[in-house]
Amino acid sequence: MLKQMEGSKAVAEAVALCRPEVICAYPISPQTHIVEALGEMVKSGELQPCEFINVESEFAAMSVAIGSSAAGARSYTATASQGLLFMVEAVYNASGLGLPIVMTVANRAIGAPINIWNDHSDSISQRDSGWMQLFAETNQEAVDLHIQAFKLAEELSMPVMVCMDGFILTHAFERVDIPTQEQVDAFLPPYEPRQVLDPTDPISIGAMVGPEAFMEVRYLAHAKQLQALELIPQYAAEFKEKFGRDSGGLVRTYRTEDAETIIVAMGSVLGTIKDVVDDMRAQGHKIGVLGIISFRPFPMQQAREALQHCKRFVVVEKNLAVGLGGVLYTTLRMAVAGLKLTGYTAIAGLGGRPIPKSSLHKLFLDAEQGALEPVTFVDLDWDVVNRQLEREKQNRHSGPIAENILHAKGMSSSAKFG
Repeated sequence: MLKQMEGSKAVAEAVALCRPEVICAYPISPQTHIVEALGEMVKSGELQPCEFINVESEFAAMSVAIGSSAAGARSYTATASQGLLFMVEAVYNASGLGLPIVMTVANRAIGAPINIWNDHSDSISQRDSGWMQLFAETNQEAVDLHIQAFKLAEELSMPVMVCMDGFILTHAFERVDIPTQEQVDAFLPPYEPRQVLDPTDPISIGAMVGPEAFMEVRYLAHAKQLQALELIPQYAAEFKEKFGRDSGGLVRTYRTEDAETIIVAMGSVLGTIKDVVDDMRAQGHKIGVLGIISFRPFPMQQAREALQHCKRFVVVEKNLAVGLGGVLYTTLRMAVAGLKLTGYTAIAGLGGRPIPKSSLHKLFLDAEQGALEPVTFVDLDWDVVNRQLEREKQNRHSGPIAENILHAKGMSSSAKFG
């Protein structure tokens, strides 16, 4: 059924259609509307049988999800930013124990300085935690990925993050096709856990593992992600057959057939990039787009096949590996090893900074002309940055950086910028 609705509410309805038995969450913007909507559905009886557990922290949310999943319940939670970092110990435990928890990450920048707006720093920081990570471009895809995520998690008995851009998607009102309960039930079978705590058949989950077995346990987590590379496209194809639309998969290409320049990105920025590519195509530029949906496991082969015939690629990233550049670019370089390709990293949109079409158009033209630095910071105010660096050079007691930058940009701050 087509509905005009907020992204968070659409995701909540999709999760409810998956029949979770335990939902546990601690509110943090921009995730809050998702769990609020689910809580209302549980309270009203619309979502039953399901237990909604109010917890005292994000660490508790993941801990409860671990316990409920181990007890054999289909379990769901959601978080963002500092909340994800607060639950990190339990995040690693969930994957290490092989528990099929599904979690929405409403992507938001990590402080300090505190920032509630969107970038991908939070989920990217957990790229090696053992969770699968699927990135949504639109609210429709966010809905569809959650339905596929439960099936993927439960088949492999491994957890999945569905990542959607905070505020840009979570709080945007769009037309979304919400499937029926019958459609979801036909796609997602009843939960049959691969491991479960049962008093009549006692076992240990989470026992101490020493050097003699730890590497094998970790390898098996790796092996399951490799299995996911086969399952994700299969489930996307099955989803298309049952629901009538393309959604999910490992990667998605756009106008790449004869492209000399290919732009690579994840999440909602892909929509803006496609608009710029359409404009440039109309002007005669051979340019296309590679959207990464599955960041973990990373689709090495599919990315290589998509890029092997171009001359150059530009990775537009909403994250920064401080002292290095972009995380997605570094991973992509492994995929195209041995190919004679020129690659660029463009760091953009950190902390929710707008990424206008004009900036992307200039970026892509510069890449065509070989005029980009290996790492480019889109729309960075170099004047302000250089003034701060000079200030630190001249005065050891130069004050707090964030407040100085705010003052330099004419915003409220108690610090003084010389």
